[in-house]
Amino acid sequence: MNLGFSFINLIKDFTPRLRKLIEVELVLDHLDFIGKEQKDLIRTKAKTQSNLKAVDLLIETIIYRQHPDGWFREFVDALSAGGCKHAAIYVDCPPSPSVEAENDYCVRLIELLSPSLLRMKTTEVCHACFAEEILSREDLEIVLAECQNKGNISGARELLKRIVRFPPGWFSTFLNVLKKTEHLDLFKELTGDTPDDFLIELQQSVADVDNSSGVIFSPLQYFTDCTTVAEGPEKDDIVLRDYQMAVAKPALEGKNIIICLPTGSGKTRVAVYITKEHLDNRRREGRQGKVVILVNKVPLVEQHYSTEFWKFLKHKYKVERVSGDSQLKISFTEIVQKNDIIICTAQILENYLERAHSGDDDGIKLSDLSLIVIDECHHTQKGGVYNNIMIRYLKQKHKNVKLKKDQKETVAIPQILGLTASPGVGGAKKMEKAEEHILRICANLDAYKIMTGDLGENKKEPHKNIATAEARKEDPFGDVIKGIMNAIHTHAELNPTCDVGTQNYEQWVVQKEQNAAKEENQKVRVCAEHLRQYNEALYQNNTIRMCDAFSFLEKYFDEELKKKVAPEGEETIIKTDTEKFLFTLFKDNKVKLQELAKNPQYENNSLFKLRTKILQEFTSREKARGIIFTKTRRSAIALAQWVQENPKFQEVGVKACHVIGGGDQSVVKPMTAAEQRDVLNKFRIAEVNLLIATTVAEEGLDIAECNFVIRYCLVTNEIAMIQARGRGRAEDSSYTLVAGEGSGVAERESVNEYREKMMSKAIEKVKKLNQEEYENRIKEYQIQAIMEERVRTTKKKQKGLKKESPSKVKFSCRGCNKPVCSGEDIEIIENMHRVNVKPQFREIFIQRENTTLAERLLDYDTNGFIACKDCGQRWGSLMLYRSIECPCLDVKNLLVTYDEKKKNIKKWNELTIQFPAFDYAEYARNMAESSEDEESM
Repeated sequence: MNLGFSFINLIKDFTPRLRKLIEVELVLDHLDFIGKEQKDLIRTKAKTQSNLKAVDLLIETIIYRQHPDGWFREFVDALSAGGCKHAAIYVDCPPSPSVEAENDYCVRLIELLSPSLLRMKTTEVCHACFAEEILSREDLEIVLAECQNKGNISGARELLKRIVRFPPGWFSTFLNVLKKTEHLDLFKELTGDTPDDFLIELQQSVADVDNSSGVIFSPLQYFTDCTTVAEGPEKDDIVLRDYQMAVAKPALEGKNIIICLPTGSGKTRVAVYITKEHLDNRRREGRQGKVVILVNKVPLVEQHYSTEFWKFLKHKYKVERVSGDSQLKISFTEIVQKNDIIICTAQILENYLERAHSGDDDGIKLSDLSLIVIDECHHTQKGGVYNNIMIRYLKQKHKNVKLKKDQKETVAIPQILGLTASPGVGGAKKMEKAEEHILRICANLDAYKIMTGDLGENKKEPHKNIATAEARKEDPFGDVIKGIMNAIHTHAELNPTCDVGTQNYEQWVVQKEQNAAKEENQKVRVCAEHLRQYNEALYQNNTIRMCDAFSFLEKYFDEELKKKVAPEGEETIIKTDTEKFLFTLFKDNKVKLQELAKNPQYENNSLFKLRTKILQEFTSREKARGIIFTKTRRSAIALAQWVQENPKFQEVGVKACHVIGGGDQSVVKPMTAAEQRDVLNKFRIAEVNLLIATTVAEEGLDIAECNFVIRYCLVTNEIAMIQARGRGRAEDSSYTLVAGEGSGVAERESVNEYREKMMSKAIEKVKKLNQEEYENRIKEYQIQAIMEERVRTTKKKQKGLKKESPSKVKFSCRGCNKPVCSGEDIEIIENMHRVNVKPQFREIFIQRENTTLAERLLDYDTNGFIACKDCGQRWGSLMLYRSIECPCLDVKNLLVTYDEKKKNIKKWNELTIQFPAFDYAEYARNMAESSEDEESM
C-alpha cells in the first residue's frame, strides 16, 4: 500500500513533465488496468479537445482510482511501448537535475529555430530518425501521413513535436541525422559549427552512455554553449564587408539614407546591422527604440524575419512579424508595444497610422517609431502605400520646422532607411529627367544621401545572352483562330485597326466592349468578349503549347454554356442569335483545333528555344537551380505542366513548380500566401529546382543558390530587368532572354539596358551635387509633394461631402440590359461589400455553386455566385454574413446609369454614392418576425 502511495506521489510530482511527453492515443492501446469505458472517455477528450486535456484525464484516472497490483509496472511498460520512452524514464528512474536541464536547453533550441528547421526534407529526415530510433513506428506513419495530406512543412512541424519527447540523447542523434541527410545548413544553424568539427567536440564531451536507458550524460556547459552559439551573435557577429560598412556609415550617425546596392550584395544584412546599432545606442541613452521594417509583398515578411532580423537579433531584442496572412490574434498596436523590431507589410502600418489620425486609440503614430526601414524603396512614388506613409512623415517634418521657429515643442519622427537595387529612371528618355526621377525618390524618402558601393571582387554579374526564336514557317492552329476572329468581325461589322494577337488589339477590343455595353448593343458587346478570349489564345499559341491554348478556349466555352443552363426548376435561359452563332462557330472548328494541337511540328519555336536552354543548364551544371519569369499566371501554370509532363526534363533531374500572385484579379485561381511560402521553401531546399514565376518573384526573393534566370517572352522596364537578373546569385550564374522573332521583346530589352546605364549615371550626378544644392532641390520636391497631396485630400473630401443620394444611380444587367436594382436597394457591409437583401431582388437572379471559392474570411463566407435569371450573366457572389445569406454585387458585372448617363465602372469607390451601412440587428429582427407570421398562419 505504501509502495502504491509512493508511485502515486511520483506521478503527481512529475505531472507537469508528463503532460508534455505523453501521446495518449498511443499509450492507451497498451493499458489493461483501465476499463474500456474510461479509455473511451479519454480518447474522446483527445479527439474533441486536445491531447493535453486527455493526458490530464488519464493522470487523474491513475491517481484517484483503485487499480490491481502491478499497475505501475504496466503503466511504465505502456509508456515505453507507446513511444513515450522519456515519460517512462521520468516515472521509473527520474533523471538527474543536470540531465533534465540539458534536455530542456535542447528542446528550447528546437523551438527557437523551428522556422529554419521546417525547411528540411521531411520524408528523408523522418525515415532516418526512425532508423536511429528517435521516432517510433506510429510516429513515422503519422509524420508521413501529415506530409502526404498537408505538405512538407506541416510534416516537419509534426516530426519536431515528436522527437523532443524522446529521452535525453535524441538531440545529438538528430544532429547526426541532419548530417547523414545532407542538411548541413540546418546542422550549422543548430550548432554554429560544421558537422565534422562539432562531432569531434561531441565525442570529447560525452562522458558515458547508459545502455539500459539510452541516456547520454554530458556536461551542462556543453549544451549551454550550443544554445549560445545558435542563439547569440556574440559568437556569430554581424560582420559587414568594407563596401557594406561604407554605405551604412551615415545611417549609423542617425541620418536618413537610401542604400542602392545590386541584388544579392547584402542590403538586408546592412539593414540588420544598422537596426542593431540603432537600438543599442537608444538603449545606452536610456531611450526606447522601436524599429519597423516595411516590405511590399507578404512572402518577404517571413523571409526577412527568419533569415535575417530574428536570426541575428533574437538574443537581445524582441522581433515579431505581421502580415495579412498572420495568425496573431492581438492588435497590431499591441504587437508594436510589446516588441522592439516589427516586420510587416506596408499597408498594415498605413492602416494603423490612419486609425491614429482619425482619433482611434488603437492606432500607431509615427512618433511611436524610432526607425523605419523601407525595403524595395523605389516604390515610394505617387499613389503607392510607401508614399502615403512618407507623406505623413514629410508633413510632420515641415510642421516641426514651424514649431521650432515658434519655439514650441516638436513631434518626434523616425529615422528612415531605404533599400533598393534599382530606383529606375521613371521612363525618362533624357538624362535630365532621369536625374529628376532619382531626386524625387530621395525627396520622398527625405534622404540625406543616396549611397552606392564599389563591390570590387564581390560583384557578381551573370552571363547574359539573348536566344531569339525564329518565326513559325507554318501556323495552321493560329490560322484557324484568326479565321474564326474574322468571321466574328464580319458578323458584328467590326473593322480592327491593328493585327490580331497583339497588345494593341487587346486594348482595341476592350474599348469596343465597353462602348457597346454603354450603347446597349449586345451583339457587339458579346462578340467583343469572345474576340478577347481568342486573342488571348493566340498569345498562348505563340508562347506556350497549342494544347494549352485549346484547353483555355474549351474551358471558356464550357463555362459560357453553363451560364445558359438554368438550375433545376428554373425557367430556361435564353440564348440570343449572336450567342448561338458564336457557340456554333467554336463547335464547328473545335475538332480541327484539337487535332492540330496534337501535332508537335507546329509548336512555336520560342518553346523549343526554352526547352534547349533548360536542358543545357541542367546538363552543364552539377546542381542547377533556376527561375523562369513569364508574363501571365496562366502561362506560368502551363509551362510548369509542360516541364512536369516531359520525360526529357525528368531524365536530367528537373523538378518544376509554379509560383503566382495572391490577388484575385483574373480567372486563374490565385495562390494563397501559405501556398507561395510552401513552394519557395521547397525551392530553397532544392525539393524544387526550377521555379516558373510571374513578376511576384522578381523582387526580394532571396535564394543564393539560384544559378540561372530566364525571362521568357517577357520584358517590362529596367527595374524589373535588374530585379529578375539579380535572382541569379550563385557563382557562374546566367541570365537569358528568350524572345520570339519580330515580337519586339529583344528590342525592348536593349532599351532597358540603355536605361540601366542612364540610371547609374543619374545616380552619380545626384551624388556629385553639393549638399546645399541637393537639399534645396529635395525641399522643393517635398513641398510640391505635400501640396499635391493636399489637393488630392481636398478633392476627396469634396467628393465625400457630396453624399449623392443612392436614388440617383440605377443598375442593369451587363448581359441583357434587364434592370437589376436601384441604388436605394443597396447597403454596405464592413465598408466594403455592397449587398442587396431586398426580398424582390431574390426573384430575378439564380444561384450557382462556385467550387473555386474556398476562402474563409472574417465574419462571412463567399460560397457561391449569383447570375441573371434571363441571360446567365454573373452579377456577384452569395455571401454568408453571420448566418445571413447576402447577395453581394460586383459593379464591373453591371451597367451603371448615373445622372442619366450609362457608365462602365470597375470599382465601387469610383461612384460618389453614399450607401447606408447594413443593419444586421434590424434585418435579423425582420427575419424573425416574418418566420413567426408564417408559423401563425
